[in-house]
Amino acid sequence: MRTAIVVFAHGSSVPSANETVRVIAARLARAGGYDYVEPAFLEQCAPDLQEAVRSLVGRGATRILIIPYFLTLGIHLQRDLPRIVEELRGIYDHVRIDVTPPLDGHPALLEILLDRAAEGLEGRGI
Repeated sequence: MRTAIVVFAHGSSVPSANETVRVIAARLARAGGYDYVEPAFLEQCAPDLQEAVRSLVGRGATRILIIPYFLTLGIHLQRDLPRIVEELRGIYDHVRIDVTPPLDGHPALLEILLDRAAEGLEGRGI
């Protein structure tokens, strides 16, 4: 089974925000030793999830893991993502498509908040 990963983000009208998602997807590929990692966006930026999956299937992926790059399980993850994934499963019925939980609840988030608080207290804000 050839597994691919999609880092799925909202998308922004701010190009640097979208580039950050592309960079984190590339870093994930390198750090995890994954051959097939693509960013995808819900709106305002390409590729969308359908395009990313089409590309990965075209390169031979038989399993696709979608990692929502969202902090919480909001409306887009409760309504939009399941609808898109079901459509994709219907199109690519020979490909296993799974979705992980969003970032919310991951224990590393507490460490990130502690780091940001320390930076802010040192006057290193935006």
